[in-house]
Amino acid sequence: MLFHKINKEDMMKGQIRKLWFGALLLVAAALAGVTIATPAVAAWEPTKPVEFIVPAGAGGASDQMARTIQGIIMKYKLMKQPVMIFNKGGASGAEGAMEVKSAKADPHKLLVAFSLIYTLPIAQNLPLSWDQFNPVAMVALDDFILWVHSDAPYKTAKDYVQAIKSAPDGTFKAGGTGSKREDQIITVAFEKFVGKKITYIPYSSGGEAQTQLAGKHIASNVNNPSENVAQWRAGTARPLCVFSEKPMDYKKKVADIAWSDIPTCKSQGIDVQYQMLRAFFLPPGTTKEQSAFYANLLKQVVSKQEWLDYTENMALTRHYATGDEFVDFLKKDMAKHVQLMTEAGFAAKK
Repeated sequence: MLFHKINKEDMMKGQIRKLWFGALLLVAAALAGVTIATPAVAAWEPTKPVEFIVPAGAGGASDQMARTIQGIIMKYKLMKQPVMIFNKGGASGAEGAMEVKSAKADPHKLLVAFSLIYTLPIAQNLPLSWDQFNPVAMVALDDFILWVHSDAPYKTAKDYVQAIKSAPDGTFKAGGTGSKREDQIITVAFEKFVGKKITYIPYSSGGEAQTQLAGKHIASNVNNPSENVAQWRAGTARPLCVFSEKPMDYKKKVADIAWSDIPTCKSQGIDVQYQMLRAFFLPPGTTKEQSAFYANLLKQVVSKQEWLDYTENMALTRHYATGDEFVDFLKKDMAKHVQLMTEAGFAAKK
């Protein structure tokens, strides 16, 4: 019995020593700045198919970009859940924007945004603002080009301006996506420069605007490069100038010339400049963790060769931004649109 008692006492003392030793190790680790491993908590990720809501019709630049990103995600299996694309271009894009806004706290629905995030609330007094959404990331900037039919007699932007000036008001028809949006904002600024009335015809998408130009139903449009490049290659459209501060970077020949060979409108005497964001937003009420998941997903997308090829072919300016950088851009871009739309007479009375 004594032997048994001694063994029990020794065992208890040994356990106490182990506990003290373990505690000392924890204290030492804390003092040394060593982190003791704890079970990992799984990061958030989608649990059902993700919807990309495109607030424009099929075939336009936003639709093309969304489908390109969808393809890259699928090819490289960057996300476990599939991506589904829905075109909601009604009411100049308000249909799609309001659907995402109303999907509060739903992290499986993203708005494929462009400048309508500013133009809709300014023009229509809609209860909508970019800061009501959860900004995810900007993936690119898009240019606008003054396009005419390849059979048109004017070979330069200066020739086209002179033709408009020589004709009665309203003779020349220009088409674009929606009303009181980027295409019409640019057209009105161009109209003011020329000093003659241009008849603006709104269409559901850039795809429809390019079809109307190819059919010679309008004299010009100010489509994005991606919306008219197929017609340019097919010989039914020709670029006259780009509404940017400097020429585009891409030097690879597209049709008869390269994107970089297209002169700026400013160099042609037309002081009108405009670029548009290409970005993604989550609905209100979603979390920073959910936004970070998609921001990281898009960062992976823009690193892939398919994206680099797409941006070159469609002459998109590569510009990835998230977090504070993205928010700062949104604030400045919103202020610019307030000024442009007020000058164009498109700002709704409050």
